[in-house]
Amino acid sequence: MSKIRVRDAYCRRAEEYIQAVGSMDHVHRDDRELVLKKAKLADGLVLDAGCGPGHWTNFLQEHGAEVTGVDLAPAFVERARQRFPRVPFRDGSLEDLQVPDGSVAGILSWYSIIHTDPGDVGKILDEFARCLKPGGYLVAGFFEGPRLEAFDHQIVGAYRWPVHELSGALEDAGFSVRGVRTRTDPGRRPHGAILARKDLGDNQLGDQGLGTRFSAASPGVVTRCPESAPVPGGVPGNGDDLDVVLMRERPRAG
Repeated sequence: MSKIRVRDAYCRRAEEYIQAVGSMDHVHRDDRELVLKKAKLADGLVLDAGCGPGHWTNFLQEHGAEVTGVDLAPAFVERARQRFPRVPFRDGSLEDLQVPDGSVAGILSWYSIIHTDPGDVGKILDEFARCLKPGGYLVAGFFEGPRLEAFDHQIVGAYRWPVHELSGALEDAGFSVRGVRTRTDPGRRPHGAILARKDLGDNQLGDQGLGTRFSAASPGVVTRCPESAPVPGGVPGNGDDLDVVLMRERPRAG
């Protein structure tokens, strides 16, 4: 999927997208808690990479994070600046985030790589790793599935990823996967979230509260954990809100 096609598709439907899912009211509370917890651990700049209309970026700033939103679609960036004038936003590509090496404490990539051809995802993950400080975190949301495959997303074609394949791509880019959460809600495609951390080499910082074990705290949730014993934790949702709101489409099997 070309970046131009993705950009143009979202620009054409930017207002529709904002009305459907462009506020934190449409975000599951456990998603908010997951992302906010990691943002509060960040000692420095957080990038909302693929920020869309900016509601996540604004949410993080409201809770004290130093954050900048970056998006490929100029229509999203323009509307984000109008809606949240105190929050910095800029046009940009995930393959070139235009920050110095090792200058970023955290990256939120919430469904921002779902339209990227799988063969090109490694370039984006390499860029995330370049930008992050050693020990910096990445929270990635995505469509989860039993195999890597394309499907007809209502904006523009997208991909669902098996957890193990996306985790492997993150490890190849120099990340350690610290936690995985998956969820399937009625009427929505399966959702996944991976918490990863740029490798330190000597692991001198430990986990610092990032958490590697999660429990299924909501009905319909299956949580895969790097460690066998769970600890209390929420589970994210909100994986396919735009399709639900716009089209009321049932998730496809497989």
